[in-house]
Amino acid sequence: MKLQDLDIIVTAPPAPGWGGRYWILVKLTTDNGITGWGECYASSIAPDAMRAVIEDVFARHMAGENPENIELMFRRAYSSGFTQRPDLTVMGAFSGLEIACWDILGKARGRPVWAMLGGRMNDRIRAYTYLYPLPHHDISEFWVSPDMAAESAADCVARGYTAVKFDPAGPYTLRGGHMPARTDIALSAAFCKAIREAVGDRADLLFGTHGQFSTAGAIRLAKAIEPYDPLWFEEPIPPDNIGEMAKVAAATSIPVATGERLTTKAEFAPVLRQGAAQILQPALGRAGGIWEMKKVAAMAEVYNAQMAPHLYAGPVEWAANIHLAASIPNILMCETIETGFHDQLIKGSIRTKDGFITPPEAPGLGIEVDEDLARAHPYTGEGLHLEMQEAPCDYANGNAFTGGAPPVQD
Repeated sequence: MKLQDLDIIVTAPPAPGWGGRYWILVKLTTDNGITGWGECYASSIAPDAMRAVIEDVFARHMAGENPENIELMFRRAYSSGFTQRPDLTVMGAFSGLEIACWDILGKARGRPVWAMLGGRMNDRIRAYTYLYPLPHHDISEFWVSPDMAAESAADCVARGYTAVKFDPAGPYTLRGGHMPARTDIALSAAFCKAIREAVGDRADLLFGTHGQFSTAGAIRLAKAIEPYDPLWFEEPIPPDNIGEMAKVAAATSIPVATGERLTTKAEFAPVLRQGAAQILQPALGRAGGIWEMKKVAAMAEVYNAQMAPHLYAGPVEWAANIHLAASIPNILMCETIETGFHDQLIKGSIRTKDGFITPPEAPGLGIEVDEDLARAHPYTGEGLHLEMQEAPCDYANGNAFTGGAPPVQD
């Protein structure tokens, strides 16, 4: 059995686009006709440019290879061009292709992917979700309304979720970490207070940030929200300075979580070694794939750290996360996005029920991709999957965060 054909589909979730502007799906076919699906969570270059990278990585390192040889193909891609260091774009391409190889292998053997990763450790996996506007909420007001967030949190808990994530702490800017405005600190504390009062002890609070703050600013913010006992403080400073993130971790009682922008064990190892985070959040479509993150999970065990795979993409990456989670002892939870498009794209083959996910028993990833639906929603915009603002933090007029995805299609 050898890898033979590659097809790439860039599909755009309908507005408001939870999960980003587009998802890059890859379909691999072997010379004996078995197909496998993967998803490349790579957003630093435009989809057309990324398509060329994926094609090159496949042609150069994987075409004609037995899909069993995942370690060999990883080392080829990781070493390409005399590098042997983390490359976010190349690893983003390889990660989705690697996921597709696991899907093929499972289908060839008639077994789910988790069965080939050491077997099923967990019969069900705890899920969490971001807080999204309810149908009657004003979408523009939702992101700055503690009361609406609390109402959304109560709805999530009523549906069985035991953890909810929210991110009210101001802008993501390309300028790097900044000192939060006092109004942003106050709003963050108000969100935590309102949500804690709404859910009580029935759910954990997951405080999301995305590398917005300076070290001192992150510590100030952490002190303001500590009274509400969040389960984690996510990526409090930019991910390129692990030593400074360790200072934040040492200064707060809230566990630090990080990892959605990291790739390969080479970048996750210093996080553990320097005590920068107790919870790792790899995005499997970017971080090197399933096998590489199985290694990172084993490293995390040594440091008594837990895994919480990240998801701000489509349901194929979600499926990969679930198989990894099913196979490791130190899983904390998996991020989930529940939209009609997510569900329809995999024909409801995996779903969250009462706040938990049951790993699929079907071969491979255990999903059936609706290829026609994916092709019927091509991405035609010019923006990247996610983007930061160029303007600095506004200390005079406040900052209105508008969610992790655009409210309308480009």
